Amino acid sequence: MTTKDVVTLERSDNSSCKIHVFGATLYSWINKGEEMIFVSSKSHFDKKKAIRGGIPIVFPNFGPWDLGPQHGFARIMSWNSTEVSKDESSNPMAVFNLSDTEETRKMWNFRHVSWITFQLTYIVTLLEDSLKTDFIVKNVDDKQLGFTCLLHNYFKVPDVTKVTVSGLNGLRYKDKVRGGEMFTENGELVTVSENIDRIYQDTPSEHILKQVAGGCSIVITKTELPDTVVWNPWKENAASMSDFGDDEYPQMLCVEAGFVAKQKVLASDEKYMGSQRLTVKQVV
Repeated sequence: MTTKDVVTLERSDNSSCKIHVFGATLYSWINKGEEMIFVSSKSHFDKKKAIRGGIPIVFPNFGPWDLGPQHGFARIMSWNSTEVSKDESSNPMAVFNLSDTEETRKMWNFRHVSWITFQLTYIVTLLEDSLKTDFIVKNVDDKQLGFTCLLHNYFKVPDVTKVTVSGLNGLRYKDKVRGGEMFTENGELVTVSENIDRIYQDTPSEHILKQVAGGCSIVITKTELPDTVVWNPWKENAASMSDFGDDEYPQMLCVEAGFVAKQKVLASDEKYMGSQRLTVKQVV
């Protein structure tokens, strides 16, 4: 189902997801009656500021950007959507597209650097017990295109201090809370008990989050997204954000799949696809 601003995918097992055309931001994923995605009650849906929650798309820059807004422009621009269709296995899917505009050209023409012509495609597929997102970048310019990108997953959790994240032990990470210094993870499982903002590099293709919504686990399986960001603002930072409830930080954890530690560079006419699949596992 598609309205002016929202595309909805539905399954017969009481599962659905909703994607807003502003930023092509998925802001709800209900799996068999259980909402798995966090969105702040104070999030703006005004088509001006990025939606605080869901799965915002970060492109062409992760973090502060000299040429434009933090995390780039993809999450704060309106995308074109196609009619809801089905994949080869009859799973509902939706496709969103974004190309360069006068606005992006002004950003990438900063300091006399020629703008970049690009095409973005975002495919959302709702499967049984899982959600698949494919992010595709095509360089249609005659120059190289360098960028960073990320799928900024906000997961809904009953108590963030009880959540564990696997697959990070022994890996190097940049700790933005501690001035961007590099550290090595020495915990078998990552847990959260304070402000955390880490960029783990060269991560495996799978992470398991335990004790998320409904007491379930979520398996993140990713391809061509070699880095993993773990973020929770904690009390003090939550209170400083106008679009985030002061007491909402215990109810969410961001575990984000991205290509952010270094740039991905595409030659002219080259294409890149980063994919993730989020799968719910019931605890028995």
